[in-house]
Amino acid sequence: MVRALTPAAQGTEALDPIEALRRVAFLLERSRAGTYRVEAFRNAVKTLKTLPAGDVEQRAAAGTLQELSGVGKSTAAVIEAAARGEHPAYLSALEEKVGGPLTTGGEELYAALQGDCHLHSDWSDGGSPIDEMVLTGLELGHSWMVLTDHSPQLRVANGLTAERLAQQIAIVDAIDRGVGEGFSFFKGIEVDILDDGSLDQTPEMLARLDLVTASVHSKLRMNAAPMTKRMITAVRNPRVNVLGHCTGRLVEGSRGTRPQSDFDAHAVFEACAETGTAVEINSRPERCDPPDELISLAMELGCMFAIDSDAHAPGQLDMKAYGCERAARLGIPAERIVTTWDAQRLREWARPDGAA
Repeated sequence: MVRALTPAAQGTEALDPIEALRRVAFLLERSRAGTYRVEAFRNAVKTLKTLPAGDVEQRAAAGTLQELSGVGKSTAAVIEAAARGEHPAYLSALEEKVGGPLTTGGEELYAALQGDCHLHSDWSDGGSPIDEMVLTGLELGHSWMVLTDHSPQLRVANGLTAERLAQQIAIVDAIDRGVGEGFSFFKGIEVDILDDGSLDQTPEMLARLDLVTASVHSKLRMNAAPMTKRMITAVRNPRVNVLGHCTGRLVEGSRGTRPQSDFDAHAVFEACAETGTAVEINSRPERCDPPDELISLAMELGCMFAIDSDAHAPGQLDMKAYGCERAARLGIPAERIVTTWDAQRLREWARPDGAA
């Protein structure tokens, strides 16, 4: 069961300095604060993790924390308060301001979620290491997560070559073994759908993954007929499990707005229903993709869905609340949402051949 916030986020109990910094960063990311503010706290965490035992407390008492690279006035104040066993004032104010529910509606569905089929790390264009994404997911109550960094063609997002993806697969497997029972960390990718509908990764590498989310990132203004063919070709690829942010639209945010792509949604969603490919409800507020009318069409045509965060930072994992509000309002049954399934059912659906 996914929780909107961990218990520590809602109380005033003391946290150790690293946990206090992580909590601040989480809340800033969750509220879509500026990147520079988030990085200040994430960088301070990295600095503190390199220090020998007892050094943080000694520096806090001596007032020398700001001598450390990556620690400024705001981060030092949080560290000093936590080191004294106090709940930092900055954190308390942030919890009061942005620690409540992200949206109203869909709470029951949010609580039913088990995992996330679409999230990124700093291996591509995410802002945090893989282990921080996993740790936050565990704290939020996820029972599974799929790491889906970008594929090679998306160079602006540092997409993974086959060689880098192979390295990442080994890391994901090691983390999955290390976390132990009760949580599954799946190998995945957000693979680009190329102009002809083929996928931007070798079949050999795709065969090694547990789940594949496929998305269009280029030539979004392609004419409707070739775009429809492109998307249907990808959906019919047996290695594609989830069709990501299908219209490509942007409705707000720092990147501006972008109209949705032109394609025959009826034909694309029919192909999704026939192949068992889930239509993603992308929860990022700037995407809100697909629009309501297309979600309703996909439901009428018998599609399954994946409510995903498309998180590029740990705090953004909580954004699935937005997708749950939309899904609940539009009447999508939880049973047709793959992110409410347990890890074993998700694995069997994504790889019915038993491979990977």
